[in-house]
Amino acid sequence: MSFAGKTGLLLVNLGTPEQPEPRAVRRYLREFLSDPRVLTMPRVARWLLLNLIILPTRPRRAAQAYRQIWQPEGSPLLIHSRALAQEVAKRLGEDFAVELAMRYGEPSIERGLDALSRAGAARLIVLPLFPQYASAVTASVSEAVFRALARRNDVPPVEVLGPFYDEPDFARSWAALVADDLAAFRADHVLFSYHGLPEDQIRASDPTGGHCLSRADCCDAPGAALPRCYRAQCLATTRALVAALGLDATTTSSSFQSRLGGRPWIRPYTDEVLPRLAEQGVRRLVVLCPAFVADCLETLEEIGLRLRAEWTKLGGEAFWLAPCPNGDPRFAEAVAGWISRRVPAPRR
Repeated sequence: MSFAGKTGLLLVNLGTPEQPEPRAVRRYLREFLSDPRVLTMPRVARWLLLNLIILPTRPRRAAQAYRQIWQPEGSPLLIHSRALAQEVAKRLGEDFAVELAMRYGEPSIERGLDALSRAGAARLIVLPLFPQYASAVTASVSEAVFRALARRNDVPPVEVLGPFYDEPDFARSWAALVADDLAAFRADHVLFSYHGLPEDQIRASDPTGGHCLSRADCCDAPGAALPRCYRAQCLATTRALVAALGLDATTTSSSFQSRLGGRPWIRPYTDEVLPRLAEQGVRRLVVLCPAFVADCLETLEEIGLRLRAEWTKLGGEAFWLAPCPNGDPRFAEAVAGWISRRVPAPRR
């Protein structure tokens, strides 16, 4: 196998079941939750939790949730991620070959690398599609890519790009996508809801060994912890989007969703923030999910359906889930800009 000619760009998102059915969901969850970077616990404990508790019960419930958001063309995450890859490819031009892969499920990282090889890629750029760094996603993608390449005879020069929450075009392109509808909605409050992580995963990524989660304001001035502190990067993302959207910061807040199991996760929890907002008199609520570049189960079902229903029960009058960038041309332009600036196309 030979890589020669173009720059190969592999965009990697998390993954999705192939069908909204229990068997397909079980297969996906087994691969996803078998990753020791996702369920960070001893191997035997992870096997017991996965095979005796999660897989016997969760696939049926999760399949029902997936069915509520499934599109005629398939999984929303896959649809939107493909659209983004296509739009980025248009903007990078013929000196680049662009492929989409999923960390779990299909299209696999192996398939993506094969496609880039066939396209004649002489070097490889990998962009994990996660704005903020987390070992469970960003590092897991890096590990999987290098593991796949290690099985090959010919390995091109490889660069894995890091989080992009602090790219100026990230906040600007997202703001451009939602600004008009946000202004028309006349929200009382804007909630930025991020995917949660267990506290022990945050501490494990702390290079200082004692800064992260040591005090209530530790993420306000993270210093040396910032390059690997997911929570601090999420709060920095909120500040950037508040500025880009011209919002009053006092009418915004950040929270964390999608927790699993009994371990402490980073706070505040999205589902616990909602009642407090209702008690404060908020009636018109907007939710943005800036940990996701493509709408998926966690945005469309967890927030768009379940959180919306909860907001109605609490007496809320209006609720809007702002869309993720998906395949929006403005976001694709931003992604293409990051790639072309960092790794210029080879001269002919």
